[in-house]
Amino acid sequence: MAIIGTFTRDEHGFNGTIKTLTLNVKAQIKKVEVSSEKAPDYRITAGSVELGAGWTKTSKEGREYISLKLDDPSFPAPVFANLVEQDSGFGLIWTRS
Repeated sequence: MAIIGTFTRDEHGFNGTIKTLTLNVKAQIKKVEVSSEKAPDYRITAGSVELGAGWTKTSKEGREYISLKLDDPSFPAPVFANLVEQDSGFGLIWTRS
Protein backbone atom coordinates (compact mmCIF):
# COMPACT_ATOMS: atom_id res chain seq x y z
CA MET A 1 0.00 0.00 0.00
CA ALA A 2 1.10 3.54 -0.72
CA ILE A 3 -0.44 6.94 -0.18
CA ILE A 4 -0.96 8.48 -3.64
CA GLY A 5 -3.04 11.47 -2.59
CA THR A 6 -4.00 13.85 0.19
CA PHE A 7 -7.37 15.55 0.48
CA THR A 8 -9.43 17.87 2.65
CA ARG A 9 -13.22 17.84 2.97
CA ASP A 10 -15.46 20.68 1.80
CA GLU A 11 -19.21 21.14 1.30
CA HIS A 12 -19.17 19.37 -2.12
CA GLY A 13 -16.84 16.46 -1.31
CA PHE A 14 -13.02 16.53 -1.19
CA ASN A 15 -10.20 18.58 -2.74
CA GLY A 16 -6.57 17.56 -2.96
CA THR A 17 -3.74 16.16 -5.02
CA ILE A 18 -3.12 12.78 -6.65
CA LYS A 19 0.54 11.92 -7.27
CA THR A 20 1.81 8.77 -8.99
CA LEU A 21 4.84 8.11 -11.20
CA THR A 22 2.87 9.36 -14.22
CA LEU A 23 0.26 11.67 -12.67
CA ASN A 24 0.53 14.79 -10.51
CA VAL A 25 -2.79 16.64 -10.52
CA LYS A 26 -5.09 18.67 -8.32
CA ALA A 27 -8.28 16.65 -8.06
CA GLN A 28 -11.82 16.89 -6.73
CA ILE A 29 -13.90 14.02 -5.41
CA LYS A 30 -17.46 15.31 -5.67
CA LYS A 31 -20.62 13.75 -4.29
CA VAL A 32 -23.16 12.98 -7.01
CA GLU A 33 -26.81 12.05 -6.97
CA VAL A 34 -27.10 8.27 -7.04
CA SER A 35 -29.36 7.09 -9.87
CA SER A 36 -29.28 3.36 -9.12
CA GLU A 37 -28.02 0.90 -6.52
CA LYS A 38 -24.74 0.26 -8.38
CA ALA A 39 -24.13 3.88 -9.45
CA PRO A 40 -21.15 5.65 -7.86
CA ASP A 41 -21.59 8.03 -4.94
CA TYR A 42 -18.67 10.22 -6.13
CA ARG A 43 -16.96 11.33 -9.35
CA ILE A 44 -13.25 12.15 -9.44
CA THR A 45 -12.10 14.96 -11.72
CA ALA A 46 -8.93 16.89 -12.48
CA GLY A 47 -10.10 20.12 -14.08
CA SER A 48 -12.60 19.06 -16.75
CA VAL A 49 -11.21 15.51 -17.05
CA GLU A 50 -12.98 12.68 -15.24
CA LEU A 51 -10.50 10.28 -13.63
CA GLY A 52 -12.88 7.82 -12.01
CA ALA A 53 -15.65 7.09 -9.56
CA GLY A 54 -16.10 6.23 -5.90
CA TRP A 55 -18.47 4.26 -3.69
CA THR A 56 -19.09 4.75 0.03
CA LYS A 57 -18.16 1.64 2.02
CA THR A 58 -17.93 0.64 5.68
CA SER A 59 -14.97 -1.30 7.09
CA LYS A 60 -15.32 -4.36 9.33
CA GLU A 61 -14.51 -2.03 12.24
CA GLY A 62 -17.43 0.25 11.29
CA ARG A 63 -15.38 3.11 9.79
CA GLU A 64 -16.69 4.73 6.63
CA TYR A 65 -14.37 5.20 3.64
CA ILE A 66 -14.63 5.77 -0.12
CA SER A 67 -13.55 3.01 -2.49
CA LEU A 68 -12.26 4.60 -5.70
CA LYS A 69 -11.52 3.33 -9.18
CA LEU A 70 -9.14 5.65 -11.05
CA ASP A 71 -8.19 5.41 -14.69
CA ASP A 72 -5.93 7.44 -16.95
CA PRO A 73 -4.47 6.70 -20.41
CA SER A 74 -1.01 6.65 -18.80
CA PHE A 75 -2.02 3.74 -16.51
CA PRO A 76 -1.62 0.19 -17.85
CA ALA A 77 -4.86 -0.72 -15.99
CA PRO A 78 -7.31 0.99 -13.63
CA VAL A 79 -6.02 1.79 -10.15
CA PHE A 80 -8.05 0.97 -7.06
CA ALA A 81 -7.63 3.13 -3.95
CA ASN A 82 -9.41 3.97 -0.72
CA LEU A 83 -9.93 7.47 0.65
CA VAL A 84 -9.60 7.17 4.43
CA GLU A 85 -9.62 9.68 7.25
CA GLN A 86 -6.23 10.41 8.77
CA ASP A 87 -4.99 12.75 11.49
CA SER A 88 -4.39 15.66 9.12
CA GLY A 89 -7.21 15.11 6.61
CA PHE A 90 -7.82 12.26 4.17
CA GLY A 91 -5.30 9.97 2.49
CA LEU A 92 -5.78 8.19 -0.82
CA ILE A 93 -4.29 4.73 -0.31
CA TRP A 94 -3.47 2.71 -3.41
CA THR A 95 -3.96 -1.05 -3.46
CA ARG A 96 -2.97 -3.55 -6.13
CA SER A 97 -5.69 -6.06 -7.04
